[in-house]
Amino acid sequence: MRDTELIKTLRATQKAFFTISDLEKITGLERKSLYISLNRWVKKGVLERGGRNIYVVAGEPFTLEAVAGQSYFPCYLSFESALSRFGVLNLVPYSLSFATTRKTKSVTLLGKMVDYKHLKAELYFGFTLEQGLYIAEPEKALLDLVYFASFGKTTIPIEEIDMKSISRKTLDEFARRFPPRVIKALERLR
Repeated sequence: MRDTELIKTLRATQKAFFTISDLEKITGLERKSLYISLNRWVKKGVLERGGRNIYVVAGEPFTLEAVAGQSYFPCYLSFESALSRFGVLNLVPYSLSFATTRKTKSVTLLGKMVDYKHLKAELYFGFTLEQGLYIAEPEKALLDLVYFASFGKTTIPIEEIDMKSISRKTLDEFARRFPPRVIKALERLR
C-alpha cells in the first residue's frame, strides 16, 4: 500500500488512533509484514508511534485525551485531570487520570503518563460525552479523588481546590452513592 493511499484510508476512518489489529484490517497485510511496513512508515514520518501497539497519522490533529480515552475502554477522564480542566484544581497534573471498571494500569502514550484507576461498577457514573471524550462532571471527579484519598492511594491538594463552581446539590446527590468514609472526608473540604 502506498503512503498516500494509506493516509487517505486512515483519514477516512475518522479514528484518533490505530491499533495493530486495525492496521491489519485496513492494509490487508499479515502481522509480520505489517511490522516491517510500520517501521518504514514511522521512519518516513507517515505514522507516529503513540504507545505500545498504538499509531497515529503523523501531523494529524488529535488530543492525547481522546487517544487515551479510546485505548482502554470503558473509561472517563476524572480525578485531578478533570478537576484541572474545570478550574476546580489550580494545578496542572503531571499525568492524565481516568476512572475505569477494568484493572488499574499506567501507560505512556505519546510521551505522557496516563493512569487508569479501577472503580467498582456501582461507582462508575457521573460522566458525559464531550467531543468524543467521556469526562466526569466536576462533582464526580472530586468524589473520585476523595474516594482514592480515603484509601491512602492519593493526596488531595486542599489549598489548590476552588469549590465555587461545584454544585452542592449534585455533590450531595452523588456522595450518597459512596461509602460513609468518603462523605466524612468530603466534609473537610467544605
